[in-house]
Amino acid sequence: MAPDAADNGLTDDNAASRMRKAKDAARSIGLLTDTQKRDALRAIADAIEGAADEIIAANADDLRRGRETGLSEALQDRLSLDEARVAVLAEAVREISALPDPVGRVLDRRTLPNGVALTKVSVPFGVVGVIYEARPNVTVDITALALRSGNAVVLRGGSAALSSNATIVSVMRRALTGEGIDPEAIQTVDPFGRDGARALMTARGLIDVLVPRGSADLIHTVVTESTVPVIETGAGVVHIVLDETAPLDWARDIVVNAKVQRPSVCNAVETVLVHRAAAGRLVPAVVDALVSRGVTVHGDEDVLELAGQGVPATDADWAAEYLSLDVAMRVVDDLDQALDHIRRYSTQHTESIITMNDGSAERFVAEVDSAVVMVNASTRFTDGGEFGFGAEVGISTQKLHARGPMGLAELTSAKWIARGAGQVRG
Repeated sequence: MAPDAADNGLTDDNAASRMRKAKDAARSIGLLTDTQKRDALRAIADAIEGAADEIIAANADDLRRGRETGLSEALQDRLSLDEARVAVLAEAVREISALPDPVGRVLDRRTLPNGVALTKVSVPFGVVGVIYEARPNVTVDITALALRSGNAVVLRGGSAALSSNATIVSVMRRALTGEGIDPEAIQTVDPFGRDGARALMTARGLIDVLVPRGSADLIHTVVTESTVPVIETGAGVVHIVLDETAPLDWARDIVVNAKVQRPSVCNAVETVLVHRAAAGRLVPAVVDALVSRGVTVHGDEDVLELAGQGVPATDADWAAEYLSLDVAMRVVDDLDQALDHIRRYSTQHTESIITMNDGSAERFVAEVDSAVVMVNASTRFTDGGEFGFGAEVGISTQKLHARGPMGLAELTSAKWIARGAGQVRG
């Protein structure tokens, strides 16, 4: 069963009280040195590894309840923790600890004609709130990123991962205490359910920035109902275009990897668009490779005729984020039609083109308006860890402040420092 509030050292009976404690703790967290933050994260990593059995047992409780309540296989996969995944969580924290400190970077420097020296430096946000679903790894990643960037964190991880998150939060708070750092910097409002989520979304003045991670419905709710600033992470209706010059082995291997390697995540491909001039060469082989890996191909008439297998695609398939072993496939007349399709259905997450034509590649890069645009690579590379961030806050599909995989730098703001010698404005 999930540890109760006392087990976590969290004895407050309302979400607002916990958020106020996070706000208070943020002051001391923001003043920690680079070395102190590194040591704190290493202590958290060691604590997670040391508590692996405890975490896995709590996770088993969540998985049991998930099966009983009909939690989808995709969410069960995201929820599941075993010894290997717990080790990965700890290693991600260590990788974050080794990253350069994002706080105190000089972003701009200038001297006014009157001699006042101006410096723009990076500073922590203060308190980062996160609302997410069935992802205990997010509990660890977000906390580590928040602390490394000098922020406190308030978590709402959802009922599906209640036991896992409660245990992980308890382990991380104990690790901070052992380092002499205020454990109130890590808070969860999970015990308060939807009321806790609503409190988090409306805690203007306590929460400095809120990041939603999860389904399109969750993200829409947070964006539309929050009164605190939100960095929007988006659903992933991700496309791969197979251009007329796409090598067969690249097309097959990249599409299979982008769909099968981990189908339940937002950077998995959901729609494949095939240039008509290459359809006869590419479609049968790519569909065969996908079907052999258990993928159901939802194809248009051309795809079904060329492949001799699959199920008919409907209009709903072009807008679907399956998060499962399903993919939509369509034959397009040319690159123009592929770009039109992407403009209509993309969620501006990630799109990739497979081509040997430099002109087609450059046009695709220039015209596709998504957070990440790729040439001849799997969309599964859209990931903070793969980009060298150690982990990610989320993948932002908005255009303000942060876009694409969000790492430490995206959890900082800026302030101007002016140093004078008695100047007054005339």
